[in-house]
Amino acid sequence: MSEARDPFEIAVLPVASPEDARTTCAGAAAHLRRTGGQAVVVHVIEGTPPTDDGHPEHADETFAAAREAFDAANIDIETRLEYGEEIPETVFAVADEIDASAIAFTPRAGGRWLKLLSGDLTNALVTESDRPVVVLPERYE
Repeated sequence: MSEARDPFEIAVLPVASPEDARTTCAGAAAHLRRTGGQAVVVHVIEGTPPTDDGHPEHADETFAAAREAFDAANIDIETRLEYGEEIPETVFAVADEIDASAIAFTPRAGGRWLKLLSGDLTNALVTESDRPVVVLPERYE
């Protein structure tokens, strides 16, 4: 039996917006400082990539917020903009590609109807992953 990996050895952090990036990355930074691990911040856009080489502005803003959260903790990160038909499957593909030790995120706010309409991303990430999933609290003091 192989030795268990620390979940924050190589953590995939899926983020949807600048605010989500701030919250998720602030929580993950506390753990990454402790372990000296790596963070790969992933922003997934549903659909196929555009034909030009530019990033959507909201993706740039989301990654800037992530970098800001990690800069405060003096931690370098990798950012990845991905396109895919299903967000959870795209996040899982990145985790497989980099052999992530875990997927870590802060659940997004939303009522029952929003979760029903969106397919409940949190539920999919938690129940369909083949690796540990760390659900971070919304606030870190």
